[in-house]
Amino acid sequence: MKVPMVDMLAGYPPIKDEIEAAVKNVFNKAHFILGEDVAKFEKDFAAHNGAKYCVGVANGTDALRMAYIASGIRKGDEVITSPFTFIATSETISQVGAVPVFADIDPVTFNLDPKSVEKKITKKTRAIVPVHLYGMPCDMDAIMALAKKHNLIVVEDTAQAFTGKYKLGGKDWKYLGTMGHCGTFSFFPAKNLGAFGDGGAVLTNDENIHATLIQLRNHGSKVRYHHEMEGFNSRLDTVQAAILSIRLRHVEKWTEMRAKVAAKYAEQLKGVCVTPVVPANARHSFNYYTIRFDSKAKRDNAQKYLTEVGIANQIYYPIALHLQEAYKHLGGKKGDLPVCDAVMDTVFSLPMYPELTDEQIKAVTDAVKTSLSVTAK
Repeated sequence: MKVPMVDMLAGYPPIKDEIEAAVKNVFNKAHFILGEDVAKFEKDFAAHNGAKYCVGVANGTDALRMAYIASGIRKGDEVITSPFTFIATSETISQVGAVPVFADIDPVTFNLDPKSVEKKITKKTRAIVPVHLYGMPCDMDAIMALAKKHNLIVVEDTAQAFTGKYKLGGKDWKYLGTMGHCGTFSFFPAKNLGAFGDGGAVLTNDENIHATLIQLRNHGSKVRYHHEMEGFNSRLDTVQAAILSIRLRHVEKWTEMRAKVAAKYAEQLKGVCVTPVVPANARHSFNYYTIRFDSKAKRDNAQKYLTEVGIANQIYYPIALHLQEAYKHLGGKKGDLPVCDAVMDTVFSLPMYPELTDEQIKAVTDAVKTSLSVTAK
């Protein structure tokens, strides 16, 4: 049985009429740049997450870049983040003139290890960027405590973790992306809340950060042709905003469906490999379902075997950022971040989307089990 990594069409028929009506409404108004549809989505997205402000932008990468600038990160600052993530997290740090500093990760959650973060703090450190990888919440209690102790900015990279939650201080459940100075989101089609193209957003409770973001996304302008700063052309497309508003109504249901898929995976893979362990104070969004083997050889064989039998799979991420050619100038080498080095060689992501059937789940897990006893061609 062939199983795709993500089935973009599976969830479309139930909301097809809603989506088409929303898009037609935009066409009929012919207001394609910003306007009421973008404002509505921003208001709804902020309300859903319990944040004061949302600024819609063109994509998740721009969301990071502008969040750094609006938060006060400048040339020469050091920004500590995870080496185990997509390069958008770190390339945007460099693009604002700051220096990415990579700390090691936790072997269970694959997220930033706060103890490693603290060891990396210097007089030049300005910010911490926790990445809620795969949808797993970072240890935000420890990270926020470090930020308070050292007077640091916190920008949450929530590209893979919309609808994820964390019980801050063991008391209040907070949506990921609302605990730091700001949180960034991607609406890439394969995300939990995906657009029908690119899109992104920044959440914040800080009025000044919000005001700066509004300017930055529109060439640094508050009033047309008056530019108080240099900015970007990075506005959330109006058609995409209309689509996202519809999909936002359904996203919590889809998250619950993802959690059920994850539970079935965990049950069927018990004792076969390491499956995600979600702390009691966290809610995983399961943007990806990532397992771990006890050796690189087993992981690599599983990837080859599943591919041979038509089951999609992916390694997020095979080469950590501190080992990438793009960061050779930083002097990172294998052995500097031993947990990350081990994790990147042994993780393996399986198909994950809300509509995965029991038959598909069984086909995937059976293939994983078989890969441990069969050598792929």
